[in-house]
Amino acid sequence: MEVTSLTIKEMRKMLDSKEISASELTKAYIDRIKAVDGSVESYITVTENEAMAMAEAAQKKIDAGEATALCGIPLAIKDNICTDGVKTTCASKMLENFVPPYNATVMEKLNAENIVMLGKTSMDEFAMGGSTQTSAFKKTKNPYDITRVPGGSSGGSAAAVGADLCAASLGSDTGGSIRQPAAFCGVTGLKPTYGRVSRYGLVAFASSLDQIGPIARSAEDCGIILNTIAGYDPHDGTVSKNPVDDYTSKIGMDMKGVKIAVPAEFYAEGIDDNVRKTVLSAADSYKAMGAELVECSMPSLKYAVAAYYLISSAEASSNLSRYDGIKFGHRSEIAGNYNELITASRSEGFGDEVKRRILLGNYALCSGYYDAYYGKAMALRQKIREEYAEIFSKCDIILTPTAPSVAYGINENVGDPKKMYQADICTVTVNIASLPAISTTCGYDEKGMPIGMSLIGKMWDEASIIGAADAFEKNFSRVSAKI
Repeated sequence: MEVTSLTIKEMRKMLDSKEISASELTKAYIDRIKAVDGSVESYITVTENEAMAMAEAAQKKIDAGEATALCGIPLAIKDNICTDGVKTTCASKMLENFVPPYNATVMEKLNAENIVMLGKTSMDEFAMGGSTQTSAFKKTKNPYDITRVPGGSSGGSAAAVGADLCAASLGSDTGGSIRQPAAFCGVTGLKPTYGRVSRYGLVAFASSLDQIGPIARSAEDCGIILNTIAGYDPHDGTVSKNPVDDYTSKIGMDMKGVKIAVPAEFYAEGIDDNVRKTVLSAADSYKAMGAELVECSMPSLKYAVAAYYLISSAEASSNLSRYDGIKFGHRSEIAGNYNELITASRSEGFGDEVKRRILLGNYALCSGYYDAYYGKAMALRQKIREEYAEIFSKCDIILTPTAPSVAYGINENVGDPKKMYQADICTVTVNIASLPAISTTCGYDEKGMPIGMSLIGKMWDEASIIGAADAFEKNFSRVSAKI
């Protein structure tokens, strides 16, 4: 097996035993990026020189016997997470030349561990989309089939892991943007509890829904990364002061007696038959391990997508109002008065999907429509939280499909916003309810495309879903991408 295909845990052993140096490991990834990423287009920016310098610094820590879990491990970072001195574009012309003068808190924590940053990955513009085809710069392809999308909005991060172009990556998840691309690209992605990881330095899409999380080759690797990036941050007023757990503490857990809920609505009409059968087969695998399957219901699921898009678009319209070409963002060269400058700058800087969300959000917040739309969406948010609480009163974990289908063709759904939005049906409730969830591969369709399942946990209980995902992964043979 190539070194670029190993898990973080396996790389750690090789680095610490001096079987390979941090520079050699980093060079292996840089060489593969040069050979493969022209087809996948997962990176917007590759930081080769910076990565090699970081590898040399990491090696000094390793040689001194001071290596931590992520020391010398080459990672990729989604391009909406601020990196000091390295462009952070959000895959938008609006921020095409933005170089942050500071690091996001997650980057400060990773740098303190002496990670190696390989570069910044492509995404849907301002994280708005589920295909990474709204990117203004790199329209990422699926490493299992480059005629298909990698998912989104963290499609570049997931594709980079799936194509062995990094050991792991960071993404952000607003309504499934870590889990859905992880499912499409045959890797594992974790969306932590809202407030578990600081959002300081994450360019905001929808502030009450966004959460940074890891994408990796295994649940255990996700836990290793979460151990580093989780925790309180005085820069973020929404981050929790709850103590950080050891998120790998339940690796190797016994599934006997664990109650796993299977909500009927997640397996109903609209879910591809092959996806449904594969995820239910995974449920049977858990039952064979000794888990107890619990039937349950979530009636509000049919309204969840509408509620999510109203809430997220309303918050996006507020967050993106700062990009006016004067204080922030691209400035048009078209001469004119104040209003003309703002109009031209936004027209040139934002793509169609971002404009659509801004218009939808402003409409929902308008006087006369607020109660009819945004107010009802917020009431439904509370209802969804109550339904999850009811289910968790009877079970430990909830098992659902991650997406209603496998990765679709690049031009298949992009022109139909309603169809694209409905594809988020399996993931958005987790963000609405602020819960943690992990997606891992549970099978493949007849064409070899990955099928993902999601394990949803109680608030702050990431360790249990990581442990449960690990238990499945240990009995599942993952097939590598063909790229």
